[in-house]
Amino acid sequence: MTQPLVTVNDLRIGAVTDAGRKVEIIRGVSFEIAPGEIVALIGESGSGKTTIALSLMGYTRTGCSITGGQIILDGTDVTALPERKRAALRGTEVSYVPQSAAAAFNPSKRIMDQVIEITAIHELMPKAEAEAKAVDLFRALALPDPENIGHRYPHQVSGGQLQRLSAAMALIGGPKLVIFDEPTTALDVTTQIEVLRAFKSVMQQGGMAGVYVSHDLAVVAQIADRIIVLKGGEIQETGTTEQILTHPAHPYTRQLLAAFEPVPHQPFQPEAKAVPKPILEVIHLHAGYGAIRKGEPEIKILKDVNFTLERGRNLGVIGESGSGKSTLARAIAGILPPYQGGILLDGQELRGDLKRRSKEQLRKAQIVFQLADTALNPAHSIEQILGRPLTFYHGLKGAAREARVKELLDMVRLPANLRHRLPGELSGGQKQRINLARALAAEPELILCDEITSALDTVVAAAILDLLKELQRELSLSYMFISHDLSTVEAICDDVLVMLKGEVVEALPAARMSAEAQHPYSRLLISSIPQLDTGWLAGLEQDPTLVAQFANR
Repeated sequence: MTQPLVTVNDLRIGAVTDAGRKVEIIRGVSFEIAPGEIVALIGESGSGKTTIALSLMGYTRTGCSITGGQIILDGTDVTALPERKRAALRGTEVSYVPQSAAAAFNPSKRIMDQVIEITAIHELMPKAEAEAKAVDLFRALALPDPENIGHRYPHQVSGGQLQRLSAAMALIGGPKLVIFDEPTTALDVTTQIEVLRAFKSVMQQGGMAGVYVSHDLAVVAQIADRIIVLKGGEIQETGTTEQILTHPAHPYTRQLLAAFEPVPHQPFQPEAKAVPKPILEVIHLHAGYGAIRKGEPEIKILKDVNFTLERGRNLGVIGESGSGKSTLARAIAGILPPYQGGILLDGQELRGDLKRRSKEQLRKAQIVFQLADTALNPAHSIEQILGRPLTFYHGLKGAAREARVKELLDMVRLPANLRHRLPGELSGGQKQRINLARALAAEPELILCDEITSALDTVVAAAILDLLKELQRELSLSYMFISHDLSTVEAICDDVLVMLKGEVVEALPAARMSAEAQHPYSRLLISSIPQLDTGWLAGLEQDPTLVAQFANR
């Protein structure tokens, strides 16, 4: 019988809170990983997925420590090793592919120097041999121009390419175990397919074992042999991927699977009014970035964009990175003044520059940004963050402002005592609710949602979507929803615009996207949505002409 490559026995990891209280965050976890096997760790935020994965390298985050149990990696007791010897394992016996490849690379160094750095640190091979091995990995990972891509800097390659390059960095030392920590979360559906195929191919060829941390069950279905379901630092269920996806035994697993299929959107019916004006009209809009020359920016992004959003309806805008989705939201919000075309809000023309809009116009249209971590001031309490728009738009101060802050927190289903905390003390889902509450503080009529669920796990994202629907019914809101996640768009939108290279190539009803899409690019996007089927990726056949035509990697 084959000996397991990894054996985890009764693993316990503790942490110390800011108040000095000791808490146990991983509670008696045990599992094995066979050589060449890929095991997925799934569960919502805070379930312990990444904490367990990092512990396999003998690493814990600041404030955490392994308090009990044993981790055996290829016969070596990692938990018994001093830090110096644990460090010697990293990159050679076990390696790590992070969620954010951009954060893993030094922007001032060429890619090749960073990919082969581990071979120099551990004196694994001469530089020329390491560079040759790196080129072989670039080729195996289906990277373009493998002989020369290493000469570029990180900012000179796309997000999908950088994610594969971070995998090359992890694989260069020939590890026996590779940890993938949400490596495709931020990628477009078509790019995600390329990256998953590349990962799977290289792992199979090298006979390496893997731990795949993810909240995306459809992605896990394509790459994992076995799944471990986690909640609150404990294992709820373990089984083969097929078994977990088709016959889940634990109620929590069934909850995760149910969250993958959002409740179909029921169109909101606002109160009837005499000939209501559209809430938003965009007319021949052009926008871009860079120095203005002869009235036009150096880099042109949006090209002749036209659409109307009726009051009480929700519009989804989909497309890959670089298609102009976020640029469109920024132009409507006044953050990026368009150089041509017009925007009407509730029948009134909006000036292109935010500073030239009236306070009432600013109040009516609010934007919720993708990353709450960067959108919320880390030095301000939640009460300060929510109080600022209350004072600016409504003149509220003192007790009246505090009372309204509590109402806003209740509106986004958060406890009132959270108002005294800083953003860093909240979970990802809580921060995104605060991000939304800040927009609601203005009492808007239109909310621009820019990828607001892309960084959230499936359960939390589904809860945010349910909250948005509930708020729409209560407050008669309209949403414009920017996303590369087509299932999210289907769950909340009435209509969809498909964008490609700054242009709207097709407008579709959200509920019938798959059936009615005519444009080849729309069909490519729809066909690229991963399914809860272990054979989906292997059986996926896409028109190579379409893939080449619309490649934006």
